[in-house]
Amino acid sequence: MTSTMIGLLLLAFAPNYVTLLVAAAFVGLGSAVFHPESARIARFASGGRHGFAQSMFQVGGNTGSAIGPLLAALIIAPYGQHSIAWFAIATLIGIYLLFKVSRWYATNMPSMQRGGHAHAEASPYPRNVVIGAIIVLLVLIFSKYFYIAGISTFYTFYLIDKFGVSVQDAQMHLFIFLFASAAGTLIGGPVGDRIGRKPVIWISILGIAPFALALPYVNLFWTTALMIVIGFVLSSAFSAILVFAQELMPHKIGMISGLFFGFAFGMGGLGAAVLGVLADHTSIAYVYKTIAFLPLLGCIAFLLPKSPRATATA
Repeated sequence: MTSTMIGLLLLAFAPNYVTLLVAAAFVGLGSAVFHPESARIARFASGGRHGFAQSMFQVGGNTGSAIGPLLAALIIAPYGQHSIAWFAIATLIGIYLLFKVSRWYATNMPSMQRGGHAHAEASPYPRNVVIGAIIVLLVLIFSKYFYIAGISTFYTFYLIDKFGVSVQDAQMHLFIFLFASAAGTLIGGPVGDRIGRKPVIWISILGIAPFALALPYVNLFWTTALMIVIGFVLSSAFSAILVFAQELMPHKIGMISGLFFGFAFGMGGLGAAVLGVLADHTSIAYVYKTIAFLPLLGCIAFLLPKSPRATATA
């Protein structure tokens, strides 16, 4: 949270592009350090409802991402760059809350687990099955976050360029999409607890393919409607994917959380950069037509084994 606070203050007073990049790096570093361990603590605090706990944890971040464009339209656009500094107050609140969480963690986590010497819980699958399933899950993360990078990064520019909406209206449309994504985050984990992770993963990625393929060819009303469906359904995937991976390697929860959050963030950043270059050489509309095929990679979810929960309850 301290790193994020430094990044926000730098963003508020950045005099040039290089400082802007440094500020973004501080914000990204803060997020990267926070997520893996937080996901591990969320699992520990879940009471066995691992999917539900991950969904609740992630909906906080997705809600913040949704509110971001709204605040940009209502505060930063009219009041300028320096108004970003006020958001640093939120990081101070976060620091206080994390002190509380760390004390709870120290009190409740058994000392042998804190020291990393707990008896390792065995994986329910052979090693080759685990490795294959992890690779499949990473490919699905690639398809989800590469697609999300193209959608969310260029959505405002797409609306402005194709439909001639104002900057503030475009930000409001982005807020609607991200809010739908936050709402969908609540679904994937609890549903996965009930019916297994694999069906949720299958539906949430492959299920949006028809909507993604239609998106570049519809008017403003249907663009908004399709984006709501895409955001809601696709966002249910990550909780299910992460918990599935944790169940594949229950003795490596921290490592798996770091791997999947890091890969997700990395694919989002790489996707934004690669698709930005593509947009410069073609158009944003062409980018949307190209990435529309990425959700079809969801078909490889059939290669996943039955989730451990589904196996246990079968």
